[in-house]
Amino acid sequence: MISTKFISLMAGAAMLATAACGGTSAPASSSPERSAAPDSASTQATGVVRIGFTSSITGSLTNESKEQTQGLQLWADGVNAAGGIQAGAQKMRVELKSYDDESKQDRVQQLYTRLITEDKVDFLISPYSSGMAAASAVVTEQYGKTNLLVGAADDGAFSRGYKHAFQVYSPGSKYLTGALDMLAKADPNARRVALVNEKEPFSTGVVKAASDYAEQHGVTVVLNEGYDTGTSDFAPFISKIAGATPDAILGGGHFADGSTLARQLSEKQVKAKFVTLLVAPADPKFAQLGDGALGVVAPSQWEPQVTYSAQAAQELGVPYFGPAVKDFTSAYQQKYGSNPSYFAAGGYASGLILQKALQDAGTTQADKVEGALAKMDLMSFYGRVKFDTGSHFGLQVGHDMVYAQWQNGAAGLERQIVWPPAAAAAQLVYPKA
Repeated sequence: MISTKFISLMAGAAMLATAACGGTSAPASSSPERSAAPDSASTQATGVVRIGFTSSITGSLTNESKEQTQGLQLWADGVNAAGGIQAGAQKMRVELKSYDDESKQDRVQQLYTRLITEDKVDFLISPYSSGMAAASAVVTEQYGKTNLLVGAADDGAFSRGYKHAFQVYSPGSKYLTGALDMLAKADPNARRVALVNEKEPFSTGVVKAASDYAEQHGVTVVLNEGYDTGTSDFAPFISKIAGATPDAILGGGHFADGSTLARQLSEKQVKAKFVTLLVAPADPKFAQLGDGALGVVAPSQWEPQVTYSAQAAQELGVPYFGPAVKDFTSAYQQKYGSNPSYFAAGGYASGLILQKALQDAGTTQADKVEGALAKMDLMSFYGRVKFDTGSHFGLQVGHDMVYAQWQNGAAGLERQIVWPPAAAAAQLVYPKA
């Protein structure tokens, strides 16, 4: 007997695919080496487009990487259910090929070489995190293969003259500058900021941009400290933070360290009016910290409450492509049983962007697909997408950040968009609880 849950998931996938104007897919197994197999709904397709990537099934990046992969898989399932991506006269079924990179950059380079030379994939999606994505870009540039860098916000990769990499996320330099703008609006007298971050490319770049921005706006950085990846005892840093008496604490790194830092700041009862941390508070599981999560702000690439729509696209004079925000969110909830994070949204968006480029190019020929990506300027459920075509070729210049704060709601802790004002669904709680 076919379950009603299965029927609803297939209906959701078809609805997403119809909204996205076609696509192709394949469910992945849970084993470390995964190759997506076509389903019976894919028989309308007459060709195959093979997309390769690695995910961190094991290691320190498991949480974020899993959600990114789930978003990409949801996209692939949807387009295959609708019969494939229309690329010229041919409909292309999507096959996903992936391996476990174990959260290790050296393994990324080995596996992306394998995906290109042995698996013969047509296009690639980067692994999660800036360092891992940069490792994949080294390989894809060497072989001249198109690589959509998702889960990667570091600006630095786009100052190296790359010609085949296209960034899905807003650049890291934007992550905390908006938080400083929000702080200034909430309290013009809050002029003391502590910066504490994981010592890896993404977090370091974000904090460097925030430090420069603070200095330009007359804000004093009273502490600027980095910690090693894998740190679990933040007592030395928390003592320094408390001693510096900042109005605000900004920084973090990824989920494991960021959630631990937030918990220990709460346990030590560090008095700061405003806390913004990278990555960790953007994940629904951050709510498990309870009081440690309350009032913390997350710079986010996307939230379920965003209002991107066909009407908003029309007002900007750009086309809208793909499912509505509510349709993506509902389909993700049905398939995975939780609200999508921005990691999941980015995974889906990477597939959607490639799909649109294939449709516009009318072929899987790489140079024509990259030409379509370079010309792209559109809005989707994920927001606006546009790539730099000048000295920082491939850098994302269209997508904007939003900021969400963990607040008490009717159903308990929930994230509310509080910045920018045009996107806000709630007022910033300041000082934080």
